[in-house]
Amino acid sequence: MSNYRTEKDSMGSLNVPVNALYGAQTQRAINNFPISGQSMPKAFIKALLIAKRAAAEANGELNHLSKEMAQAIIDAVDNLLQEDFIKHFPVDVFQTGSGTSTNMNANEVLATLANQNIEEKVNANDHVNYGQSSNDIIPSTIHISSAIELEDKLIPTLQHFVDITSNKANQVEKFVKTGRTHLMDAMPITLGQSLRTWADQISQNIIHLKQLQPSIQSLAQGGTAVGTGINADNNFAAAFNHALSSYSNIKFTPADNFFTHISSQDIAVALSGQLKTVAISIMKISNDLRWMNSGPLAGLGEITLEALQPGSSIMPGKVNPVIPEAAAMVSAQVIGNDTTISVAGQSGNFELNVMLPVIAKNLLESIELLSNVSKLLADKAISSFEVNEESLKQALDKNPILVTALNPIIGYQKAAEIAKLAYKENRPIIDIAEENTDLSREELSTLLDPAKLTLGGIN
Repeated sequence: MSNYRTEKDSMGSLNVPVNALYGAQTQRAINNFPISGQSMPKAFIKALLIAKRAAAEANGELNHLSKEMAQAIIDAVDNLLQEDFIKHFPVDVFQTGSGTSTNMNANEVLATLANQNIEEKVNANDHVNYGQSSNDIIPSTIHISSAIELEDKLIPTLQHFVDITSNKANQVEKFVKTGRTHLMDAMPITLGQSLRTWADQISQNIIHLKQLQPSIQSLAQGGTAVGTGINADNNFAAAFNHALSSYSNIKFTPADNFFTHISSQDIAVALSGQLKTVAISIMKISNDLRWMNSGPLAGLGEITLEALQPGSSIMPGKVNPVIPEAAAMVSAQVIGNDTTISVAGQSGNFELNVMLPVIAKNLLESIELLSNVSKLLADKAISSFEVNEESLKQALDKNPILVTALNPIIGYQKAAEIAKLAYKENRPIIDIAEENTDLSREELSTLLDPAKLTLGGIN
């Protein structure tokens, strides 16, 4: 048993690996939950450590911890964040629903490290966890980690997508293509109009994410076990949020109602819903790219995406739209994550939601996946595709739906007859219209000019 040491907690003694920074409560969780092999996300653990730092600073200011002890805990956090800290947090995601095991994991690790640099004995429960409960620190950490990832990763990445797509829209504005509704030929649009639609979808998502930021930056911290704030200084919430805001450069505030933030996860559910909307936008854009790139001979072949890798192990020369496909799979995963979070959000039984770890895991995974794939989609699909102008022109020249522009002159019924004849004979609409109306070729060329038709109105 030389590889183990004996640790004690309120339930008795058990063996812990000799070099582990954590103690008995963490080891019990490791033993109890050998379920998925997935520990809590790195972004969550980092936010939890930052929260412990803010708590130590606040408790030091409020004289609930000695200055030396508070500083020892702060130093322990700072030093831990400079190394590969995640290895010290092995507790499975699928654990007690309050996340108590992960909270105690952090408390024990920080107590061990703090005790290396101070004579005064630092206790995981009495000192590192002072004025806190798992029931407020874990919901707070869900908000803190999500807020940091939104501010530092997702929103900037989505803005990058908007910028790249808008720039590409300007580059391809001159190209006119057949529009499609129901996957069927419709009136013409420019490629620039298509891409600006994508950019606007993501811009709208950014607006909605920013609207949620004040809510996700409001914290349960200070409510302790059930929302009453038992065992926490009345000034702790304000001091905690001040310390956290100063450290993170993000404005965090105490919740208006601690009970709500502890008993429910409605804000996390709302954020997940907006992430699902981002995913749906990404899915739509990815599928548009795949359709436009399809072929190159038997599909639409309107654009050619950047060739990134061989597309087949058996068909030489085949190249596939791998980035849009990856983005579509990310979208499917995020939509699934939202379903999990929606179910978990319903588990706010009386004074506490008891599916906090799985909410945290899925929420942060969605943010990370969307952040990573949005950049790839912008940089390796949208910015680099080439336009197949000849393919666009061939489809436009024979598009009978252009006859819609003649409705005000010859009427819907006559226009429909001309369109059907053009389809039947597979001839350009201008030729059929010239033969079946009193309009001259010159008039028809003006009326049926695809570029002018993209401007809307009556030309």
